[in-house]
Amino acid sequence: MQQKTPQESFWEGAFGNDYIARNRNPTLLASKIAMFSRILASTSAVGSFRELGANIGLNIIALRSLRPEAAFQAVEINEAAFRELSKIPRLEARLGSLFDMPDFEPVDLTFTAGVLIHLSPERLGDAYTHLYRASRRYVMVAEYYNPEPVELSYRGHEGRLFKRDFAGEMMDAYPDLRLIDYGFCYRRDPTFPADDLTWFLMEKR
Repeated sequence: MQQKTPQESFWEGAFGNDYIARNRNPTLLASKIAMFSRILASTSAVGSFRELGANIGLNIIALRSLRPEAAFQAVEINEAAFRELSKIPRLEARLGSLFDMPDFEPVDLTFTAGVLIHLSPERLGDAYTHLYRASRRYVMVAEYYNPEPVELSYRGHEGRLFKRDFAGEMMDAYPDLRLIDYGFCYRRDPTFPADDLTWFLMEKR
């Protein structure tokens, strides 16, 4: 296990604790269900999922509403969020860094949602490796997209928010990954407003 990055320490501490309150939102849950319904429409026979950076588990709750019989795994670094996450029934959850590979079985679909944007750029390759190796078939990333890497200020903090072509970098690193579908979630959507995330669904071929 490598030393924690400044970004990991940031989310592990007080800022990560404060984020939990902002993540408790029924409107947000409805938007997540809408997003994942679009994503899953382009898949087949997905019976297991692993989320890296799950926070309190809203993505898992949304997915379970669409795939009630599926198996779910999650990794979360913030202890307060993990305590809530681990209360979700029939969920295998681990407290720790998403850069580490936990002792889980591989799953049909691995994913992140608004997580890669907060990682140290120097360690993104480790996150990509985890997503790729843990998946039997599909990988999905829902993040802030930009054609070229760029850093932005995040709630007054520097070095904590990055935009880039995460999916493109993964497909360059793993040539057997093929883009299956992609879409955009818009904060001004009149029915399901959400963060301005662009999602990319890839399949191993």
